[in-house]
Amino acid sequence: MTRTANTPIALTIAGSDSGGGAGIQADLKTFSALGAYGASVISALTAQNTREVRAIQPVPVEMIQAQLDAVFDDLDVSAIKTGMLGDAGTVAVVARSLAARPSRPLVIDPVMIAKSGDALLQQSAVEVLKSELLPQATLLTPNLPEAAVLLGCDESGSLAEMHQQVRALHALGSQAVLLKGGHLNDAEQSIDLFFDGRNCIELAAARLPTNNTHGTGCTLASAICALLARGWPLAEAVAGGKRYIGAAIAAADALTVGRGHGPVHHFHALWQQHGIDP
Repeated sequence: MTRTANTPIALTIAGSDSGGGAGIQADLKTFSALGAYGASVISALTAQNTREVRAIQPVPVEMIQAQLDAVFDDLDVSAIKTGMLGDAGTVAVVARSLAARPSRPLVIDPVMIAKSGDALLQQSAVEVLKSELLPQATLLTPNLPEAAVLLGCDESGSLAEMHQQVRALHALGSQAVLLKGGHLNDAEQSIDLFFDGRNCIELAAARLPTNNTHGTGCTLASAICALLARGWPLAEAVAGGKRYIGAAIAAADALTVGRGHGPVHHFHALWQQHGIDP
């Protein structure tokens, strides 16, 4: 059978969330919602729900390498997103594999802490992430606590400090940085900073009164990756990803999933289109 056009394929390299709200599960939902075919490489298994992470089991690096080889040997991957990588060995094998297959947009979500507060990246992996993976990135998407770890400094407490830190993060090697300001103590709005080495753009969004924010970081990074896979320019993909996550958070309370921090509504537009009442 002859294909007349390439299907946009987005690859996520991340951990599995048994509760379905974050990680691989959130990534694949987001890819599908935004018109990209999703492929996956699982870096770790987690036993978690909306309230806690109960157990983490890293996937052996040989199996991670085998998954990467299997995907790249057959699928024409258009864009890649990394999430939870867990330890230094995993970061290193992913970095080496991607370096051997360049020329694809790479979105790095430096997942370090779960919504429940559980650590998802070992301290020993941070330096490997900075030295081997970040220089390959098209976009780095840290929140404020993650930015502080990457820079070895205190967490930003103001928008002015965010402006300083986003430039310092860019100096680590990524082509661009989206520094997420959701942790700032601002009751009315959340401001993210997008910096591409030349321009720094403030992306503001109203804070929404919901407890269902599990997987927001994974979902935003995956939304940007999906749009990059479809050929969108980076700045437009970031803006489109922001619109998508904002709508998914706004619709989150339509879902009743778990008793803690519930997930965002990845398929809000599709369910509404088909009159599905969750």
